[in-house]
Amino acid sequence: MSTITSSRWRNRAGVLVLAAGVVVALAGCSANASADTSGAAADGRVTIGAHSNGAATETSVRVSPDAKLHDALPASVQDSGKLTIGVGALPSGFPPLAFTGDDQKTLTGSEPDLGRLVAAKLGLDPDVQNATWDNLFVGIDSGKYDVGFSNITVTEQRKEKYDFASYRQDNLAFQVLADASWTFDGDPSVLAGKTLSVSSGTNQEKILLEWQKELQAKGKDFSIKYYPDGNAIKLALDSGKIDGYFGPNPTIAYQNTQSKGTAKETKTAGTYSGAGSSLQGLIAATTKKGSGIAKPVEEAINELIDDGTYAKWLTAYNLSNEAVQQSELNPEGLPLDAS
Repeated sequence: MSTITSSRWRNRAGVLVLAAGVVVALAGCSANASADTSGAAADGRVTIGAHSNGAATETSVRVSPDAKLHDALPASVQDSGKLTIGVGALPSGFPPLAFTGDDQKTLTGSEPDLGRLVAAKLGLDPDVQNATWDNLFVGIDSGKYDVGFSNITVTEQRKEKYDFASYRQDNLAFQVLADASWTFDGDPSVLAGKTLSVSSGTNQEKILLEWQKELQAKGKDFSIKYYPDGNAIKLALDSGKIDGYFGPNPTIAYQNTQSKGTAKETKTAGTYSGAGSSLQGLIAATTKKGSGIAKPVEEAINELIDDGTYAKWLTAYNLSNEAVQQSELNPEGLPLDAS
């Protein structure tokens, strides 16, 4: 596939669209959406994990824009010279996926960073805008955002309204102390005799309770303890009151990174699809259905996979255990009864 290295693209009117390079301050706790065009230079340089306050290993990469993918975008996107990326991280963010950086203005995290990488591959400036989760989808519906990068799970219900380009597995994980000897490979029998914690009312609680019922039918069991928040769970794990915590893989990956060098380092003992045993859940870039944006985004992600940039992005955020072999356009999603 052909590429061009110039930082300038000619739109259909023949006007040169120049990289803006402007940083608009983010109000990370504001109720209003905010924008950020930082993180990508005119020559395709992107800094992964910039201002991430230890959530990622800061990594600089250079992305070669692909002229064919740029030309495959709708004319309105080409003419704008930018890819408007919606992220639903207001009011407080969710490290390591999306949050206001330590400079108090840059929207950092794995999700906006992948958006910046895709924008660079498409030969566009990234215009990252922060919103609440609900307003993210309102913005996609209205055309305010070209694409959402916000840990959005593909579901069959959502596919009725949106197009998707997958980029990461949707996984849960078991967090244990670094010196724990047990691992989880998908067989719940390994949990017998253990004491575990999970957050009440979550998808992972539902799965854990199903496993408990399955083991009880075989004359085995494990205990479940509930705590009010993440700090209490970590204290319980550190003190040996629980053998492990079952939660979202990205959150646990972040906590593992933060624990490095402490007296109570943690690690991941194994992962499990958030969609259950019958389907690997997937996280995907999300566009308005029929907008014509999802296909170029899918191909851009696949080029990033092929040239190794994707792996660097995952490694920087300690999320390599959620890698996909390729991006898929509108892959199978969670069934309607699970949406």
